[in-house]
Amino acid sequence: MINKLETVADFTTLMEQAQPLFLLKHSLTCPISQSAFEEMEKFSGLPEVNCYYLAVQEARLLSDHIAEEYGIKHESPQAIFFHEGQPVWHASHWKVTENALTEVFEGKN
Repeated sequence: MINKLETVADFTTLMEQAQPLFLLKHSLTCPISQSAFEEMEKFSGLPEVNCYYLAVQEARLLSDHIAEEYGIKHESPQAIFFHEGQPVWHASHWKVTENALTEVFEGKN
């Protein structure tokens, strides 16, 4: 299951918990982004995986905050893996696959 994030406050609360999580910056109008969302949905079925997404068109402030706070140039679709409250991996477009997400998650836990 992928949970939706909409506000900087909600994101900040997650970062304070410092648990491993994946975040997908998702464009509601892009077919490549839809493909990445589907890959994240398949991946999110693994136990112990925390997956979130933001819809760029609906949460622009949050998307910009993440780019500025962590120095990760915005792209969409874009998956970011946070471990201990810090981004340790990110990929965009066709590189967001179930296999890539699984490899990153298994390598960090």
